[in-house]
Amino acid sequence: MSGKLEGKVALITGGSSGIGLATAQRFVAEGARVFITGRRAAELQKAQALIGKGVTAVQGDVTILSDLDHLYATIAREAGHLDVVFANTGGGPFEPFSAVSAESFDTTFGLTIRATFFTIQKAIPLLNNDASIIMTGSIAAVKVVPHLSVYGAAKAALRSLARSLSFELKDRGIRANLLTPGPVDTPPMASFPKELLGALVGSVPMGRMGAPGEIAAAALFLASSESSFMTGTEVFVDGGTAQI
Repeated sequence: MSGKLEGKVALITGGSSGIGLATAQRFVAEGARVFITGRRAAELQKAQALIGKGVTAVQGDVTILSDLDHLYATIAREAGHLDVVFANTGGGPFEPFSAVSAESFDTTFGLTIRATFFTIQKAIPLLNNDASIIMTGSIAAVKVVPHLSVYGAAKAALRSLARSLSFELKDRGIRANLLTPGPVDTPPMASFPKELLGALVGSVPMGRMGAPGEIAAAALFLASSESSFMTGTEVFVDGGTAQI
């Protein structure tokens, strides 16, 4: 590896599996000290053992502000600053529009946009100048995916947030970008109804799902100085799904 993040400190939420785990592995391999967080203690411990040196796991729920405070207190104590924040949480149930309840709406927006917003807001005091903020979007924000109207709307809000952050933080040289995957072979995909999953994969011009490592490679680009002239933008890593 070329050490593209040598000496950098990074936080990855949702870092115990899938895209978050693959990105944590890649960041550590590129020289970063990485903090990962997630709700499931057992999964975090497995991820930490898999990655080895260079990673610290902090259990917590990013929808709970006191857990975020604990997370950042730990980072402040152990590292003193941050250079990269990868806000990588989101999710919601499959529901037709007519069946969406207030509770499921709040859950989806809470995990997807509210958690991302406050994860970033509470990170600001620890961020070095010229830091990089990355958020995980979804093609559901730009293409209709049946029964994911609330999730798609919540992910669409992140596109606006990336623009706002890029403006508000520009005087410190802090960049904010949205990384938008297509269908990726991660554990949550196993919960997709078979017909929907088949249709999603069938809609990918490249004819397959992405691998978590392919998304991690794009996250590395956005985290590193190689993307130093990019902010407020959306980077699609979707096999052409939203493009063709």
